[in-house]
Amino acid sequence: MKEIMLILQREFMTRIRKKAFIITTLLSPLFFAAVVILPSYLASLDVTDVRKIAVVDNTGNFTNAIPSTEYIKIAYLNDTPAEKVKNNLEEAGYYALLVIDSAQNSQANPLLTLYSQKQPSIDVLQHIENTLDKVIETRKLKEYNIDNLDKILENVKTDVQVRTMNVSKNGEEKESNTLVTMGLAYILSFLMYMMVLIMGTQIMQGVIEEKSNRVVEVIVSSVKPFKMMVGKILGMASVSLLQIFVWVVLTVGLASVGINLFMDKTSTAQMEQLQQVSQGTDNAQVAQQVEATQQMSDPNNFLAALQNQNFPLIIGGFIFYFLMGFLLYAAMFAAVGSAVESVTDTQQLTLPITLPLILSIIVMISGIKSPDGPLAFWFSIIPFTSPIVMLTRLPFGVPTWQLALSASLLVITFFIIVWIAAKIYRVGILMYGKKYTWKEMIKWISYKG
Repeated sequence: MKEIMLILQREFMTRIRKKAFIITTLLSPLFFAAVVILPSYLASLDVTDVRKIAVVDNTGNFTNAIPSTEYIKIAYLNDTPAEKVKNNLEEAGYYALLVIDSAQNSQANPLLTLYSQKQPSIDVLQHIENTLDKVIETRKLKEYNIDNLDKILENVKTDVQVRTMNVSKNGEEKESNTLVTMGLAYILSFLMYMMVLIMGTQIMQGVIEEKSNRVVEVIVSSVKPFKMMVGKILGMASVSLLQIFVWVVLTVGLASVGINLFMDKTSTAQMEQLQQVSQGTDNAQVAQQVEATQQMSDPNNFLAALQNQNFPLIIGGFIFYFLMGFLLYAAMFAAVGSAVESVTDTQQLTLPITLPLILSIIVMISGIKSPDGPLAFWFSIIPFTSPIVMLTRLPFGVPTWQLALSASLLVITFFIIVWIAAKIYRVGILMYGKKYTWKEMIKWISYKG
């Protein structure tokens, strides 16, 4: 045990002192936050370039139907042929030309063609399509001669939102949110997949490097190969847990700042909206408006749903499945690393190892949609896929007997795989000059001594 702890300590200290580890650990939360937030922020920015759109209406039914906006100016051309404008858009000062023709199969729905010298932006397309959609829909409804049509259309506009509550057997109600649960399941599963794949590959590369440099021969002279393999695997597992802990702390800090800013902006917007609503209305209507606004848009509902998650079970389950799953796959990666002399020789041998991981990610998508379905159930029981798929199901709630069965099979499989990997490791770590296959490695398991 002393030798294992020494190797664990050496592996741990060597990894955490590297600049790549420090930079990755500290900057990864910022990178993922930028990936999530920055595109949404940039998409929300308004385009300030004024674009002039020429419109030629050959039907005569949509004159002045498309209004101009602050940055999109619509110019209707009554006496100018489309061909003349189409070939000289830039010279005429137009961003694009919209030609409205009559469709052969439908008199109500026109045939729209937008000509431009470069790909038109999405906001221009949406402005044209949304405006004409409403115009055509209104005209079709007016053909039915309905009185007060505009008022009816305004009254029938409805925004339905479902508030979800979890009810325990004791009748206790807790705020829930399906999107929160799905997001948590996705993060846990994908984090498990990435850490196992990245750290497992690093273990394999480390074994190959030590074997190529003949450093392993010096170490094996004083430490048994089995203890050496277990020490390296536990060292990398410790590094991974430390990295995940730092990520969680930084992510929670960043999320807290972001949520506070969001809540401040939301509260200000709600107050302004309620002040406008309160003018000209009685107190009962204002109270109804306040209640509806708080129920639908208060970020506290999101936070309450997040806080009501069974975090002791989720955290405990993540630590267990991460450690057992990581050690299971790390042992296989270490066995492969001991059997080869360069990284290029590992492609054929690592395919059977990475295949269950890839399959788990595919099943994860189905598990998020249907966590109690047969596909998610069986893959959460199979030991080689349960570390990822069971983490997908865990936030949704898993029966105790399924957790016990999955954990038991995973532990049993772990000991079997570590025993087999140790047999391969002790032989392969000292063999050189030969390319090995899985068939050859299976023979090493029966070697004695």
